[in-house]
Amino acid sequence: MGCAPSIHISDSRVVYQSGKDSDDSNSPHQTNTLAQQGNSVSGLFIKSSHTSTYKAAVREVQFGPMKLRQDQLQVLLVFAKEDSQSNGFCWACEKAGFKCNIARTPETALESFLDKHHEIIIIDHRHSRYFDAEALCRSIRATKPSENTVIVAVVRRQSDRDEASIMPLISAGFTRRYVENSNIMACYNELIQLEFGEVLAQFKLRACNSLFTTLEKSQEAIEITSEDHIIQYVNPAFESTMGYQKDELIGKELTEVPINEKKSDFLDTINCCIKTGKEWEGIYYAKNKNGDNIQQNVKIIPVFGHRGKIRHYVSISRPCSDNNKAEKQCQRVQAESQTDIQTCRHKDRRKGSLDVRSTTSRGSDGSSQRRHSSMARIHSMTIEAPITKVINIINAAQESSPTPVAEALDRVLEILRTTELYSPQLGTKDEDPHTNDLVGGLMTDGLRRLSGNEYILSAKQVHPVSSHMVLALSLSDIPPRITQAMENEEDWEFDIFELEAATHKRPLVYLGLKTFARFGVCQFLNCSEATLRSWLHVIESNYHSSNAYHNSTHSADVLHATAYFLCKERVKESLDQIDEVAALIAATVHDVDHPGRTNSFLCNAGSELAILYNDTAVLESHHAALAFQLTTRDDKCNIFKNMERNEYRTLRQAIIDMVLATEMTKHFEHVNKFVNSINKPLAAVEENGGILEEDEAVKNILTSPENRILIKRMLIKCADISNPCRALQQCIEWAGRISEEYFAQTDEEKRKGLPVVMPVFDRNTCSIPKSQISFVDYFITDMFDAWDAFADLPNLMQHLDNNFKYWKSLDERQLKTLRPPPE
Repeated sequence: MGCAPSIHISDSRVVYQSGKDSDDSNSPHQTNTLAQQGNSVSGLFIKSSHTSTYKAAVREVQFGPMKLRQDQLQVLLVFAKEDSQSNGFCWACEKAGFKCNIARTPETALESFLDKHHEIIIIDHRHSRYFDAEALCRSIRATKPSENTVIVAVVRRQSDRDEASIMPLISAGFTRRYVENSNIMACYNELIQLEFGEVLAQFKLRACNSLFTTLEKSQEAIEITSEDHIIQYVNPAFESTMGYQKDELIGKELTEVPINEKKSDFLDTINCCIKTGKEWEGIYYAKNKNGDNIQQNVKIIPVFGHRGKIRHYVSISRPCSDNNKAEKQCQRVQAESQTDIQTCRHKDRRKGSLDVRSTTSRGSDGSSQRRHSSMARIHSMTIEAPITKVINIINAAQESSPTPVAEALDRVLEILRTTELYSPQLGTKDEDPHTNDLVGGLMTDGLRRLSGNEYILSAKQVHPVSSHMVLALSLSDIPPRITQAMENEEDWEFDIFELEAATHKRPLVYLGLKTFARFGVCQFLNCSEATLRSWLHVIESNYHSSNAYHNSTHSADVLHATAYFLCKERVKESLDQIDEVAALIAATVHDVDHPGRTNSFLCNAGSELAILYNDTAVLESHHAALAFQLTTRDDKCNIFKNMERNEYRTLRQAIIDMVLATEMTKHFEHVNKFVNSINKPLAAVEENGGILEEDEAVKNILTSPENRILIKRMLIKCADISNPCRALQQCIEWAGRISEEYFAQTDEEKRKGLPVVMPVFDRNTCSIPKSQISFVDYFITDMFDAWDAFADLPNLMQHLDNNFKYWKSLDERQLKTLRPPPE
């Protein structure tokens, strides 16, 4: 009689364990029969657990001072058809005690892996006619669980003369290559080598996460450096004590961090000790970021590594007891007098915040001290901003919270005190130069790339309005070809490039006349059609037709998208007519006088615009300011001249806010605010409320003044960068235009000796598909998911999906161009 089934938990998985051993002598034919008799889900054959042996199911691994418990390994075999090779691996899995799944298609393979998170995947690479093994491997590697998975390619046996390079397999994400050999022992030996080689190494690496979690939660300040004294890691307690952020320290030499002169007296003594492999412990003086002296008890431990050499130094420090006494004394004064609190804080600012960001599990006393010091810091402020109120509420909640909750709230306070609350870190994406350059070029001012403080001044470009400009006729007199090109301008499939050709690259006036008429803009502004026509001409004349991308066709395209979004039911429920008019005007002027260069370029070149706007939102500030200058300087084109003063100021403020929202440095702030203030509350109401309550709650969310601002910002942002959501041919054309503009900027930067903001946009080497994939991944997907959830845009999301697949297909073929070569 077999043992009863058991369940154990390890490595965040629940694994079923039968306890019943089967005969080791199963033949490949028997094994395959068992597989076919097992459960079948979407073409995936799963062995019955009662037919597997578990002699090697649970192993204990010694990892330094840790003893790790390893679960039964899971193997996924991806073979389109049964043959001797797949049977060999099936039997080898049985013999090794591994749990085996078989998938026949890439779809079922990916589904099975996402469900089971196999440690080993073996993919048949011998028959390309069945499925693309390398494409499947890339798909698996694109998932987060695959970072702990070993993927093996089974390849054909080749003669020595025909031996192929392994690099394509490595590039696709494979870990190893297995030359086909259906011999059962060869398959078994391969699995055992994988288990005790790559799989065991990955298992140990996963255990490191628990060690670093411990370091992150330690109350003691911990710093790890390389053998060359380059800082590799600091924990939150170290950041709190020294006042630095991790990014300011990691990768720097210790000598680059300000130190107290008292420290230099015995640096040689410390180095002599630790370089011989001995620990050093003693009193250590250092300066924090504010310049205050900190006296600490420090232990420095050498860590031996490869070849028996010292590879790292671990420094563990805690403030001396005198500092702790001063901390407690300051807290006692807090109970006596608010004035005395401020006096105490000014004597030693860092002491009051020393423990705020550290975390501990050593009892309630430490938590209480942290909460009191936080309150002291907050109450000493003379002006209470909204963020101060939030921190006060958190501190009040900490007072009556258990230790784990108080520590979690301390972490919340850490995040709230950062300056960049909405900009995420690139994470693994920063390894991709296309993403890195594109994001860096769009979201920075470029000053960090300068090697010195020198500016290269560029001449101011002036684009006067032609006095011989021929004005468009009224709507009723537009030429037939242009009328025909605008027939479907209310549809998303409208082709702006057809209108561009029909109007000889002047589409903004004609599309503006028709769109503004549809929304009753002249009636709202109380201006004539002739004034509107003159205004559209002035604005379009100040777009640079020489720009590949940022010209009046782009402006007309954004105007079309804006008008389309304004007609969506949820948007109409949210906005008033003044909001609609502001959105249409903002879309029209949002890039006026754009020079075809990024903000980073202008700042690096020291242009007059960058100097005028202090390197901050340079272009967006210029677009908004110039639009009003052009409008108000001549009554013939002043569409605002008949507006009541207060209404004009409201409209002007809304237009400026929307134009400034197109600046990419605030991209994540706008998207996150929209999601948290609108999408999530709407979802909660729709999930929990009754019909009457839901209608009222939804109305309150949609029409609050704060949320209307967020909706308008999101609307123009989505309209501004909607190219990836257009029909494929339009998407390709826009991608070519923006790439050409970036190529021209890179050419000019190299010619003038300026820092190259986006090095990947070199016209000789750039992969346009990769740049589009990066742009969609980083900026577009999340934003349009949120906008679609709000405004219901299935057609746009379908285009986005199709276009992304198109760019991926070009990239997988290693093509760098806009289109594949003709067959």
